Amino acid sequence: MLQSNKKRNNMKVLILTDVEGITGVSAIEQIAESSPEYPNTIRLLMQDVNTAISACFDAKAKHVYVIDGHSRGENFDKSALDKRAEQVYVKDMGRVIKDVDCLVCIGMHAMAGTYKAFLDHTQWSIRFHYYYYNDVKIGEIMQSAVFAGAFGVPLVMVSGDESACNEAKQFVPGVYTASVKTATERNRAVCADEKIAVERIYNAVKAGVENYDKIQPIKMELPFTVRIEFNRSDYCDEACRDNPNIKRLDVYNAESIKTEIKEWKDVLL
Repeated sequence: MLQSNKKRNNMKVLILTDVEGITGVSAIEQIAESSPEYPNTIRLLMQDVNTAISACFDAKAKHVYVIDGHSRGENFDKSALDKRAEQVYVKDMGRVIKDVDCLVCIGMHAMAGTYKAFLDHTQWSIRFHYYYYNDVKIGEIMQSAVFAGAFGVPLVMVSGDESACNEAKQFVPGVYTASVKTATERNRAVCADEKIAVERIYNAVKAGVENYDKIQPIKMELPFTVRIEFNRSDYCDEACRDNPNIKRLDVYNAESIKTEIKEWKDVLL
């Protein structure tokens, strides 16, 4: 009990973000950097992120790391980021994950092939059709949970559209979720009122962080197989051409065998 209390007195949290599942984004055009709506999308992103940061500290976290996980990781308005948090980058995930007690994912989307999910995809909608772990179809939520789980870190909270939240609960028993929109079709959604959505995020993050030791990390037994079904044969050609660790299976499918998880790339093909 003394060790548990000591750990809680120095609790650290990692927040990983995406954009498709943030509050107020209801159309595909809003995530295009060239769109006149994009600055407001970034405002909404920072609002969700800062809400999560505040909830972490209110849950007695002593340190909060945050990673901009969308596209090239250049979406944050750094001047608007809560100064109590430390921004790190995807390349640093292998180092940071060893230092935290739990993972929070903000603004997530459902895996490729999910019906009535807003902007469903896994990693790259242009090239990748489906992603699999040991022949089980997975998405970016599961990738995040598996990466964190390899270091004994549980995924405790996910925000996004209703389908993303349902996916999180399917793969991570006990995870807390905050649904901020419901898809009407792949590229359109109906969003919850901004104030209500932010309140949902705050409450779910706070509860998840406070109860992190009650949620089991997702540990994939090693070795495991990562397989991608590509959208076109030439995309499969390119993936296999220069990587001896990738084995082509057929016209569209390629796989790699993972024997360790040390960096984020180790949960990808």
